[in-house]
Amino acid sequence: MSILNGVHSGFESSKISQPSTRRPLSSMQERKLVDYLDEQFLDLTRNYKKRSEASSNLQTLSSYIQANRRILALILQIPPIDPSTGLRIAYFLRLTGDALGSIPGYKLSSTSETVYSTLHDLIDFLDDIDQGWVAVLQGQVWDPEAAEGVDLILPITAPGSSVANGSSSSNKPYKSTPPSQTDIARLRSLLFSGESALEEWLTNERAEGNVGNMDEVDDISGMLQQMGLLDRFDSLFARTLDFLGGFGANVARNVVQPASEAMME
Repeated sequence: MSILNGVHSGFESSKISQPSTRRPLSSMQERKLVDYLDEQFLDLTRNYKKRSEASSNLQTLSSYIQANRRILALILQIPPIDPSTGLRIAYFLRLTGDALGSIPGYKLSSTSETVYSTLHDLIDFLDDIDQGWVAVLQGQVWDPEAAEGVDLILPITAPGSSVANGSSSSNKPYKSTPPSQTDIARLRSLLFSGESALEEWLTNERAEGNVGNMDEVDDISGMLQQMGLLDRFDSLFARTLDFLGGFGANVARNVVQPASEAMME
């Protein structure tokens, strides 16, 4: 992680209070962040494609989930202040799409205990994505300890502003631009298609006998019910989809002049 000392360590070490003040990434921090995330996604894709080979470090679904969690943790810590706002949205969309498209490429274990552990871990990860999107859609800062978004206080002065004769020479506003309608449409499509793909994947895994001793249940719902996971599976992405239902009323563009301070709610 040393390549991101100026970015990553700052995200990890600072405790986020409620509400939280953040400043935009510098141009150098942003370049390092983009290079690092691109490298991580490339490595993830490379190892996923050879997941059936011994040389891959993503041979199991659990290992794939853990690798995605590390990337997700960094993406969520990107400050929701322009121009960094767009980066957080773009990379989160990429992770969401890649993960939901790749998970069905794995086989579940043939033992009920391992299947339960893997599916429990999977649902936890998908819940992290759901909670993360609620924060991102509202332009909130991510609190890694509470695993939730917190309101953002935009700084009083813009970066690079100079002071002469007691007044600021910069009128450049801080703002946090919400996702575009194209982003919203893509996210909604990813979530709906992802849910369908997961259900089909579980159906196929059960048909192939890869879900352990579950012959006594008639369908996937019965299998998940027996594992105590049905309610959680049925509510996948519920918070994000509920929020998207009222997106226009929930989110507005926030512009704050350097001479003032405001909190995004």
